[in-house]
Amino acid sequence: MSETKVIKINRRSANITEGKSRAPNRSMYYALGYEADDFKKPMIGVANGHSTITPCNAGLQVLADAAVEAIEAAGGNAQIFGTPTISDGMAMGTEGMKYSLVSREVIADCVETCVQGQWMDGVLVVGGCDKNMPGGMMGMLRANVPAIYVYGGTILPGRYKGQDLNIVSVFEAVGQNAAGNLSDEDLLEIEKRAIPGTGSCGGMYTANTMSSSFEALGLSLPYSSTMANPHGEKVDSTAESARVLIEAVKKDIKPRDIVTRKAIENAVAVIMATGGSTNAVLHFLAIAHAADVDWTIDDFEVVRKRTPVLCDLKPSGKYLAVDLHQAGGIPQVMKMLLNAGLLHGDCLTITGQTMAEVLADVPDAPRADQDVIRPMDKPMYAAGHLAILKGNLSPEGAVAKITGLKKPTITGPARVFDDEQSALKAILDGKIVAGDVMVLRYLGPKGGPGMPEMLAPTGALIGAGLGESVGLITDGRFSGGTWGMVVGHVAPEAAAGGNIALVQEGDTITIDAIALKLEVHVSDEELSKRRAHWTAPAPRYVRGVQAKFAFNASSASKGAVLDNF
Repeated sequence: MSETKVIKINRRSANITEGKSRAPNRSMYYALGYEADDFKKPMIGVANGHSTITPCNAGLQVLADAAVEAIEAAGGNAQIFGTPTISDGMAMGTEGMKYSLVSREVIADCVETCVQGQWMDGVLVVGGCDKNMPGGMMGMLRANVPAIYVYGGTILPGRYKGQDLNIVSVFEAVGQNAAGNLSDEDLLEIEKRAIPGTGSCGGMYTANTMSSSFEALGLSLPYSSTMANPHGEKVDSTAESARVLIEAVKKDIKPRDIVTRKAIENAVAVIMATGGSTNAVLHFLAIAHAADVDWTIDDFEVVRKRTPVLCDLKPSGKYLAVDLHQAGGIPQVMKMLLNAGLLHGDCLTITGQTMAEVLADVPDAPRADQDVIRPMDKPMYAAGHLAILKGNLSPEGAVAKITGLKKPTITGPARVFDDEQSALKAILDGKIVAGDVMVLRYLGPKGGPGMPEMLAPTGALIGAGLGESVGLITDGRFSGGTWGMVVGHVAPEAAAGGNIALVQEGDTITIDAIALKLEVHVSDEELSKRRAHWTAPAPRYVRGVQAKFAFNASSASKGAVLDNF
């Protein structure tokens, strides 16, 4: 018999050696330009989210190139692979918006599949638009090889008639135009000028919320989460991220060593302190699941109550992420939280340092010449802004953003819609009036499917001057740019038989962000009668990715993940 071929593969070094014969798969690497010494180097994946479909991702290629160059200069072999993106801002209000949350899972699958399938020793993920962030992080945690996240960077503000503009300006302008308070010419100019170049949406919306929280987790470098995409420091930070990753490979520092319960508490504290997106609740439930960390929707409320809102940021405040960066960035916010005993300084970071060591040289207090970051004794709000509401409409929980509201309670008649488009039409046609509580349902993870965001209706309400006088509840999601008397992620969702499916036109509903209640004033007996006549709607999709998502998605109260079996 001929001698058996021996191939020894070190799972976490990617060094392929031979016994009596050459490993046949080495030929594939030689075809890529490898030389013999390259097999002694770590193989580092670069998950590249570059795409020309959206400004959020159109500026990522230069960062991926910088990462490759730095990886190879530091002694690694870079292997680029792609991840897709869906632009939330471009898909908003269309059927395409239902693919946004789906893309989170596809991105996570891409990262996990490529890293595990090619036995990579580490991975650097480069992403921009909203779902790039949690999707990449979930993939990093599933693969659990040394990893670092490089955020593509925020966008610079647009300008028109002396005012800064951003993506939410456009949606609110549509409502103003419909209400007769903005001319067609001004609407067009706002549309043309709101997005001046590359980068992700500029306020503390979902992308910037998640990038900031990743810095707080310890899996992105300090200051990197608020840099602007067009600025050179973003390229420099990417190169430094690659060098740090190579050192993490040598030290075998893995994502699950970093993403502990205490690290998630740090991330959520920063989300609260910066006034971040409601989507962070959904995504951190999913991230905790990927990290195998015990974390529930009720844990957000624990962190919220003890954490003040320190930053005056859009959508409910004045400033953009670029302003936060100039004021000291996320490290300044974290140092204040650390000094107040609201941050765990002993958490490990990808640099190998503890969080306290990373923050050692950051000033204890924000600079006096800015008001983006408030002093600890003069916060925007004494407690966090992302409240978890429960009641007979949301026994599993729902998420409300309560900052910027003069009166965080409302009781009014239900105006019921089974889709987003009819709700938007009712607003634009002037059929929604102060005191109404809009109910948008069958828009959850299974019902949408894909849990689309409701920025078009909420933006129209703001533009029409109804942002604080009309309530809106939904089993769908909201854009990070949404604010107002709105409650999302209602669970159980309508398609799963949640009580939101049983609400009828004219029922009285109470949203109470002080008592943390979401109630329909209908007796249990009446709800039982209605349930007896309720039937689940037929699936909107029976083939393809949407059908798979709808079939597998867990409740929003569990992150809408697909593998919670």
